[in-house]
Amino acid sequence: MTSDQPNRTMKVRCCIVGGGPAGMMLGYLLGRAGIDVVVLEKHADFFRDFRGDTVHPSTLQVMDELGLIDGFLKLPHQRLQKMDGLFGGTPVRVADLSRLHTKYPFIAFMPQWDFLNFLREAGKRFTSLKVMMSTEAVDLIRRGETVTGVRAKTPEGIIDIAADLTIACDGRHSTVRERAGLKVEEIGAPMDVLWFRAGRRPDETERVFARIEPGKMMITFDRGDYWQCAYVIAKGQFDAVKARGLQALLDDVVRMAPILRSGIAEVKSFDDIKLLTVAINRLTRWTLPGLLLIGDAAHAMSPVGGVGVNLAVQDAVATANLLADKMQHGCPSENELDAVRRRREFPVKMTQRMQVIMQNNIISGALQPGNRPLKVPLILRLITALPWLQGIPARLLALGVRPEHVQSKVAPPS
Repeated sequence: MTSDQPNRTMKVRCCIVGGGPAGMMLGYLLGRAGIDVVVLEKHADFFRDFRGDTVHPSTLQVMDELGLIDGFLKLPHQRLQKMDGLFGGTPVRVADLSRLHTKYPFIAFMPQWDFLNFLREAGKRFTSLKVMMSTEAVDLIRRGETVTGVRAKTPEGIIDIAADLTIACDGRHSTVRERAGLKVEEIGAPMDVLWFRAGRRPDETERVFARIEPGKMMITFDRGDYWQCAYVIAKGQFDAVKARGLQALLDDVVRMAPILRSGIAEVKSFDDIKLLTVAINRLTRWTLPGLLLIGDAAHAMSPVGGVGVNLAVQDAVATANLLADKMQHGCPSENELDAVRRRREFPVKMTQRMQVIMQNNIISGALQPGNRPLKVPLILRLITALPWLQGIPARLLALGVRPEHVQSKVAPPS
């Protein structure tokens, strides 16, 4: 395609940028409501490692309300109810989801690509929903101060997608947010995470979820045929870890989690380890005329609690609840779009505040260098000693603050 040729064009009611949990769930909900919607995903498939794969009861409830839960839970997954840990060698229990009075009292561990593929396949029944893979938004189209669509790069060349409403779900490094010029309020995080897999034998089992020792912290997830591991380091210390050498890191890992001894050989170089740079931030303004941002594009969460996927889904449900009817008639006003922020900002702020409290009171202290003995914080001692208290963090973790329920309508069959 030469530069003097006109761009291809298409027109939709709503263009969603980003095929992650927020984008695919919102696309499904709007397609279900009969809105002419396209979801743009820049990759050719959803298969990417190191994406959040904890599906909490709040999301399982949404899948149930959509009539999708039976097929969803047939996908391979593992279930977690009790969150046990070792704090300086002392056993602690952080939460017990079995104490919740909810239909799905467990966290499902499922690869995110399976979740997204499931939504894409389920959405094929809606003629108003189109998912365009290998399509990367590169700029916004404007008319004056109003966003009127997206310019995107495809394997066939550039396409201009005119849309009454553009919704950015393109993650914490959002291109749309950058093009829109919206400012991010950085809250900060004292840590980064090294993410890797270790092999798991069929006879290996362990209930310990988190391990905290002086200067070190690690999380392990039983994923059936492998252990997913998150080794937490102080912010900006990855180069120092690499300078010590791979073997020193793996020795630390095995000392903390002896069950990984046989499978750690699968980590052969630092190429097998992914650095996740942790950030907590949020927008103060989620909208421009014709534009709305949700999910990580509007608020990046810490991995503490594994809530990112579920907050994104909650944003999508709230967006459809508030806007689907209004979108039947064109683009909602900016004040109507801002209703999404007004609905979701409180749970976002509260969740981030709880993450910061965990960071400042437990993680930061644990990551301080030195060999001083770690004392289990009073709150953890109380939760461990009094089982009825274990339902409180379980509820916050599983359902979050102000969980959303599907209220958007289903369009009659065409």
